[in-house]
This record gives sequence, C-alpha cells and structure tokens, in this order.
Amino acid sequence: MVEIEIDGKKVEVPEGSMVMHAADKAGTYIPHFCYHKKLSIAANCRMCLVDVEKAPKAVPACATPVTQGMIVRTQSEKAIKAQQSVMEFLLINHPLDCPICDQGGECQLQDLAVGYGRSGSRYEEEKRVVFHKDVGPLISMEEMSRCIHCTRCVRFGQEIAGVMELGMSNRGEHAEIETFLGQSVDSELSGNMIDICPVGALTSKPFRYSARTWELSRRKSISPHDSTGANLIVQVKNNKVMRVVPLENEAVNECWIADRDRFSYEALNGDQRLTKPMLKQGGEWTEVDWQTALEYVANGLNQVRSQHGAASIGALVSPHSTVEELHLASSLVRGLGSQNIDHRLRHLDFAPAEGVRWLGMPIAALSELNSVLVVGSNLRKDHPLFAQRIRQAARAGCAVNAITSEALLADPEAWAMPLHASAVAEPGAWAKALANLAAAIAAEKGHGGAPQAGEVTDVAQAMAKALLLGDRKAVLLGNAAAHHPDASTLLALCQWIGEQTGATVGFLTEAANTVGAQIVNALPGPGGQNAGQMLSGGLRAALLLNCEPGADSVAADLSRCEMVVTLSPFKANMDISDVLLPVAPFTETSGTFVNAEGRVQSFHAVVRPLGDTRPGWKVLRVLGDLLGLAQPRHETSLDVLAQALGAGTTDRVDECRLSNRTAVEVMVRQHDVVLPSVGIYQLDSIVRRAPSLQLTADARGGASA
Repeated sequence: MVEIEIDGKKVEVPEGSMVMHAADKAGTYIPHFCYHKKLSIAANCRMCLVDVEKAPKAVPACATPVTQGMIVRTQSEKAIKAQQSVMEFLLINHPLDCPICDQGGECQLQDLAVGYGRSGSRYEEEKRVVFHKDVGPLISMEEMSRCIHCTRCVRFGQEIAGVMELGMSNRGEHAEIETFLGQSVDSELSGNMIDICPVGALTSKPFRYSARTWELSRRKSISPHDSTGANLIVQVKNNKVMRVVPLENEAVNECWIADRDRFSYEALNGDQRLTKPMLKQGGEWTEVDWQTALEYVANGLNQVRSQHGAASIGALVSPHSTVEELHLASSLVRGLGSQNIDHRLRHLDFAPAEGVRWLGMPIAALSELNSVLVVGSNLRKDHPLFAQRIRQAARAGCAVNAITSEALLADPEAWAMPLHASAVAEPGAWAKALANLAAAIAAEKGHGGAPQAGEVTDVAQAMAKALLLGDRKAVLLGNAAAHHPDASTLLALCQWIGEQTGATVGFLTEAANTVGAQIVNALPGPGGQNAGQMLSGGLRAALLLNCEPGADSVAADLSRCEMVVTLSPFKANMDISDVLLPVAPFTETSGTFVNAEGRVQSFHAVVRPLGDTRPGWKVLRVLGDLLGLAQPRHETSLDVLAQALGAGTTDRVDECRLSNRTAVEVMVRQHDVVLPSVGIYQLDSIVRRAPSLQLTADARGGASA
C-alpha cells in the first residue's frame, strides 16, 4: 500500500493506483469528463488537473500514479486556474443549446461549467458544426456538435460491449466520433453509451424530446427479461413510463443494462395493450366487466372439470411472471385437482430435477473466472450482461471455451471476445463433443474413467488443458442446452467434467424467474402433464399466464380445448383464446423475481395499472375464490411471497434448495435435433412489442438463442 496526502488528508491505496482512485477513497471530488471507473484511462479531457507538490505544472489526476509521500492539492490556485482554463477550451465550440438539450438538468458539462466556467467567452470565431449521423433506432447522434471527445463511448464499445462500433476520425477541430462506412450501432448493450456520455451528444432516440429530467419521478424496479435480474430506475411522468436507466448494483448488473431492459418500456404504452377483459362470442370479441369475465371463466372451468375430469385442465405459465403469480397459478390448478402446470415452455426434455437449477455461483464471480466452458448458448445475445462479465474475465486472461452450433456462433467476433477453443457441431452432436472432452480430461489425468467413450480431438484436448488449470472455473449450460431433448445427458456429462476439473457446473437460466418458477413448483406433479404434453393437445381447458404458445414454445396444439383463458398485459392469443384477462406488467404491479444466482428481488409498481388492468396475483386469487378453493385471504403481494417462499424470506434462496446434480445415466447418441429459435428481441411478450427494438439489426436478422 502507498500513503499519500490529498488536501491535508492521509489516504492509503494499492501501489499502481492513480491519484483519482485515491481521491475517490478519500471522498474528495475532482472534476472530470473522460474518466469512468469501469473504463480504461484515456486522459483526454484534462478537466481533472490537480496540483502535485514539486510538479512544475498541474497534472491529470486520472493518469498520474501515486507515489509514497505524494502531496496533492485539488483546491490550490494552480489547480483551480488549470481546471478553469480547460473548461474555457471545452466551451469554445460547444453549442449554447441547453434549453432544448435532452441532457439538460443531468449534464456533467452543465454542472461543472457553473463551478469552473466564465460568464462569457473571449472567443468570437464561429463555432464548428458537426453533421448528425443516423446510427440506428436506439441512439440519436443528431447533436454531435456537443461532443467534447472524451471517447467514453469508444472505450465502452471496445472494452465492455466488445465491439468497437464508434471511433474518432480526423484531428483537431475536424475530429469527430462516428461509425465507419456508415454502419449502425448494433451492440445489445449500446444504450449504455447514452448514460456515460457526459454532454448529451448521444441521446436516446425513443425518449428524445419527450420530457425534461426534472419532470420525471424516479422509481426502483427489476428487469423482467433475462435471468440477470438487472436493477432499474424507471422514470415516470403523468403515470406513464418515459425512460428506463440502470440502478447501480455491483453484485448484479454493475452500472449497465442491456438494450432490451432499457427500451422495452415502449411496449407498455403501445396500442397492443389490453385494458379491459374480453370474451369471444360467436367469433367476435366483446369487452366486459371483471365480474362477468371471471364468472365466465369459473363456470367454464367447472364445466370442463365435471365433464372431463380435473386432469383435463392445465396451466402454461411464463417464467417471466412474478413469484407471486406463479405460486397462485400453481395453487389454483392444484386446488382444482389437477397437476398440469409447467413453465418449461421451450424444453424438449422434461426429466425431473433433483433440485432447483441455477447458475451455481454468484453472478459477480463470472468476472473472476480463469477458465470457462459454455455449452449450447449464443452467450452474447442470450445473456448480454453475463457475457459482459465473462468478457472482462477474458481480458484478464480467462480461457473461454464453447460447444455450440453453427460457425457464426463460435466466431470470436460474434461472441465479441476471444475464444480459446470451440467445438462447432449440430445440436444432435453436442453430447458427443462433451464425451470427447471427457475422454481428453481422462487422458490428461492418466485414467480411463470417462462416462462414455469419446475421441481425444485437438479441440477437446485444448479445452481439457484449459479446464484443468487455475482455481476459478465453470461449466455453464445455456438456453439451447436446457431446451435440448438430451438436456439430462448434457448435464450428466458436464457434471462429470466439473467433478474431474474442479469446475462449478451451472445453468445460465433463460428467463427473469426461471429459478423462482422452480422454487414455487410451477411444475407438473405426480401424474401431471408437462408443457410438451399440454401443448400437444392434452388439455380441454388451458390457462395461459403471460404465455403466447406460438412464440414461446416449439409447437402448440390447443385445438381440443373447450376453453382457453389468456392472462396477459397485451392482446395476445386472440386466435386461440375464449377469454382475455388484462393483467399488469412489471411496472404496474408489485412482485418478486429470483435471478440466476438465487437472489430474491422484490419490486413495487411504478405507475397505476392502465385502464381496467389488474395485478395478476389479485386476478388469480379472486378466480380461486370464485372456484370455491380453500386458500388464504392474501391482502398484499408480500403475503403471497411469504407463503410461496416461506416465512422469514431473505434476499437469497437457501442454497440447500439449489442443485445442478443429476443421477441420469449418460446415453450419448447422435441424431437430428431441431431446437426452438428465439431472437434476442423475441424473448418475451414485452420486448416483442417494443417498436424501436424491433427495428434493430438483431430483430431484423433474427439473431437466435
């Protein structure tokens, strides 16, 4: 450790730290623009100039290493004059458009100009003009004349997103930040560039000119999309969601969110919202009141039960639903006497699990891996924030290995990180590729205990050597591996590999509440039908909770159903449903998601329900009452949560309930496998209806999971 003095205060920091790091630790603010704690140091803006004793002139705090006994003054005359001079230069060409700038009110340049700027400019020359660029439907580069060339956006692309989509061309007053060859910005994390831009040169195209920052209320929430459980700040005006930005949580999403977390809110205000209960009569849809709709559903379910038995009723529930909704849906179905409920809508293997499938490690530990094997995942598109963490590990030397399909998905540019070794095979041959790896590990360890005969190929050998080195390693099964008809065999092989190499074995898990759905047992009970059987025509009455069988499953045949009830925030399943019940999306209800690491995250509604929309847990509770089911009288979602997860619910699921072990016997077979193809912006009902996301290159190209 090195001890230095900042403004008379002693502080100790690790050797190699910069003065800026020491100032952060000491609680001393140094003005800056280009410095960002998650990005490399560029020292472009020079706003952080400080006075270091014995230095002939002011030096940049972000790029000056600390030395033992160094004395730093941030408020001396030399430091203040240097910072004021830098501010004067930064404002020479900056347009005076604060009144119309979307960044106004939350702009670093605006804030620092108050403290370090002059009341007038000494320069009378014309300001430079930078022409706008069209870089896609999410980011606006209409006012690039504001840019101060801090290069935060460029470094973000290179270091965090893994794709250098922006760069700086030319020099001096001709310098510009731009894409090259007129390309668009297509990274799945691109919206973070808006957040880190300190001057409003990059702004949100969907939000542009919608509201001023001081008009917005800020409310905490949780992302309902992938299994990261990203923490959000939802900004609201006049009971309408206007913008979504990240809430920093170092253990979960750091200070980033994926574009689908940021821009999917558009769907919440779209014309596809369902705002009143609807019944289909004679092929025509009619809006009705809640009492009529719920009594119709209750009568219909009772009639089906009396004619065909309770086993003919089932529920297909989306793992993007809250813990409370999933628990009450499960209670309702079982209260009717049926065991037909399932959240595994895209799965092809329904073998019972020994415990709750999960990541197998804390999310933050992904950044610290020495070696990792990813099986059956388009990691970057399936889990953008997990991929970002593994990318940071790769930058620090982690060997990233992959078993996946199609050369594109195994290409380093498609993963936006270097791959140590990759086995590209059709899904039907993934078990064989894992068997080859097991054989290579057995050969490296000098024993023949592989669970299945395999071939020691060069790729398998390279993977084996990587997994046998280091002390922090993981084998991660992706969405496609979980959906695979041989998912149990893949897991059994990965389990053996993990045991032999000391690697943690885990599932990346598909949806916001895949772990939560398992915990509340949204799974078929003894004698119950799984999702595959229900979707193959095994039901006479179906409840669809936030589920759209045509988009959420491999195949859907509900033609034998005499009643199909859809509970959704949107006008979904209108061709197959008899009743539509408008239930609240995550912004209009309180609820809980359990992310991939088993972290329990509850949230409150940020706006009032739209129209006659009602929280899903309340609809299910009232429907249970009308069906005459014996159930507690839950008054709040917290009451439901306490029943679902047990009294004394903490912020993390008890690890004794989490397990990725399997006792399934390994049976390697090579056969043709057709897996569900899920685009990054087709994952759930909300992102499917977000207009800006559907205009992106990923949506047009159908980047599959």
